[in-house]
Amino acid sequence: MFALVDCNNFYASCERVFQPKLEGWPVVVLSNNDGCVIARSQEAKALGIPMGAPCFRIERLLQRQGVAVFSSNYALYGDLSRRVMQVLAESAPGIEIYSIDECFLDLTGLSCDLTRHALEVVRTVRRWTGIPVSIGIAPTKTLAKIANRLAKHGLGPSGPVLEWSRLPAPEDEILAGVAVEDIWGVASRWGERLRTFGIDNAKALREADPKRLRRHFGVVMERIIWELRGVSCIPIELQPPKRRQILTSRSFGRKLKCFDELRAAVTAFAVRAGEKLRSQELGAQALCVFIHTSPFDPNQPYYANSATIAFANPVCDSGALIHSAVTGLGRIFRPGLAYQKAGVMLLDLVPESASQVTLFGEAQRQPDRSRRLMQVLDRINRRHGRHAIRYAGEVLSGNWHMRQLRKSPAYTTRWQDLPKVWAG
Repeated sequence: MFALVDCNNFYASCERVFQPKLEGWPVVVLSNNDGCVIARSQEAKALGIPMGAPCFRIERLLQRQGVAVFSSNYALYGDLSRRVMQVLAESAPGIEIYSIDECFLDLTGLSCDLTRHALEVVRTVRRWTGIPVSIGIAPTKTLAKIANRLAKHGLGPSGPVLEWSRLPAPEDEILAGVAVEDIWGVASRWGERLRTFGIDNAKALREADPKRLRRHFGVVMERIIWELRGVSCIPIELQPPKRRQILTSRSFGRKLKCFDELRAAVTAFAVRAGEKLRSQELGAQALCVFIHTSPFDPNQPYYANSATIAFANPVCDSGALIHSAVTGLGRIFRPGLAYQKAGVMLLDLVPESASQVTLFGEAQRQPDRSRRLMQVLDRINRRHGRHAIRYAGEVLSGNWHMRQLRKSPAYTTRWQDLPKVWAG
């Protein structure tokens, strides 16, 4: 048996943890640069605030309804997610962290009443972290996702928990009400193709011929069909798969025209990408740097370009990544334009140990020196904060950082932001 645990309206719930006065109040969280809505509380959804709505277009609605608006605070969200996952890890024999606000639990071997156990998990997570969660329980991960969705909508007999054996209606009726695009693993493009086969809901997909659809969609679709039939085909992944690429990009708080300012931003992106790379003990065989102007600015032509640099051997040294990123930026930069966004992507990731031995000894000693330097750099920044030691190129030119005018404090990750409690 599997359980899918999903944090309810996670970003909005994180903001409420340290501001309990917002409980029951509409809350929205904005994307980078306070651009558009990326998270809504249930009360905000009831007001008709759509996901992805540009903030400037709904500003009057937000003010008129007294909606609490926050800039995205990923340091807070990431830390609270880690705390939630730690609590969940103690509730089941196995756990697979699926995203920042979702995880699968392997309930195999538990002889207790699973619904009662899950309800206790919900209470414990809320009591220890302040985050509300919903749980769906089923014999497969795909059905657990559907059960979780029903639980979040309050359709289960046990509040925030729904076990597949205790559905509020016959299974056929439940699956017939699930659009094919809403099935876990079915993308919208696949949904459109499935509809051409006369398959528009989960019940129809469950009853389809798995071998026939495998010929058109591949083995993944066959597994989904068997999962809908209650046959588990997708096991718990106790170790997350290694990344195939790493992307670090941002939209700027203001448009950048100067090459030096863009270079500072690209340098910072390369450094951050390098940190992520080393944390997974990977090396990159290529780097892509890209820039673009605003596609909505009528006062200048739209320009977007990228440059890719291949490495002779896998690279994880931030200095080498910076050099390649800045070199690529120099190739694609056009003066006179106002750039809105830039980014660095590391490609063709392989284990760091896969580096090919060089023919000459001197060339081989340099990677060893680089590896030791990066280890020391990462150790200092983990202990004293990410920016305790920085490359000069990150800070020499201008303020290119994101606009986050409504960002809440980093309550759990910065000493100066710790909440103060006064005892009377």
